[in-house]
Amino acid sequence: MDVLKDLRAALYHGEGWQAAAKAAFAPDALVRWCFPFEDQTPQGAIDNVWGPLFAAWPDAERRESICIEGVDDQGLTWVGIAGTYVGTFETPWLDIPATRRVCHMRFHEFYQIEDGKIAQVQALWDIPEVMMQARAWPLAPSLGRDWNIPGPATCDGMGPHGDGKAAQDLIVDMLTTMKKHPAEGGPEKMELPKFWHPKMNWYGPAGIGTGRGIEGFRKMHQIPFLNALPDRGTYPDETTYHFMAEGNYVGVTGWPNMMQTVTGGGWMGIAPNGTKVGMRSLDFWRVEDGLIRENWVLVDLLHMYDQIGVDVFARMRELTGPGN
Repeated sequence: MDVLKDLRAALYHGEGWQAAAKAAFAPDALVRWCFPFEDQTPQGAIDNVWGPLFAAWPDAERRESICIEGVDDQGLTWVGIAGTYVGTFETPWLDIPATRRVCHMRFHEFYQIEDGKIAQVQALWDIPEVMMQARAWPLAPSLGRDWNIPGPATCDGMGPHGDGKAAQDLIVDMLTTMKKHPAEGGPEKMELPKFWHPKMNWYGPAGIGTGRGIEGFRKMHQIPFLNALPDRGTYPDETTYHFMAEGNYVGVTGWPNMMQTVTGGGWMGIAPNGTKVGMRSLDFWRVEDGLIRENWVLVDLLHMYDQIGVDVFARMRELTGPGN
């Protein structure tokens, strides 16, 4: 994790991050960011991703709430970091109108480390969250609660945490059991009470929102999602997973890590057009007393809409253009 130390500090202070990034990245690093940035070179990450954000939010700082490190089943070392970019939104960014007020944007950034350098990045930013704060929301209303998502209730997300095998085994078992529905039967096949704490919080991205408890999670996200995309989990050869865990914390990244077909309606207002879509869903979980108490989820929703032919940015520009 030493390779990330200077870069993380520079991004927090908002100064010197360009030089720190150049020093941290391997020259041929694979940099994968959310839509609309997509694949970048290390220099592209500086010029096209971080650069425009820090220009539009000149006093920006990157605040971390979770940081874990682990080795996946391929022997690759990953560092997963979750937190929030915060700053004064002074000038337009990605055509999102400036608010000239404090703005926040969640991030999940996963770094693969090899030979003391960053070899790969898989990162999601909650750009729709910024649209929402700029009152430029072009999508259907969220079913869950949209808010400034908190860090862990236990305030211990930054580690080191110790061995995370038990927590990771729980998460993998939970995900495997979830896939039994609907292929093998009704919702009871997922055995949710076996894995999830009664007071769980599922922190979804802007556009989906937060659900509280198993019932809130089911109503705010899972039921609409499964109705619209019932074949999720049936294309294992087309997806990848990289798990990492420390103590009670588990993270997963993959590009994509889910593949499914839009065959039903009800999820985020998306019509069932039969399109097969890949999903980038990068997660962190916190386990408490053998059950999942908190789950931070970011989904590349803008990429999902792009795959079904919906230009979210074009609709946003129509909402915020002259005369509006």
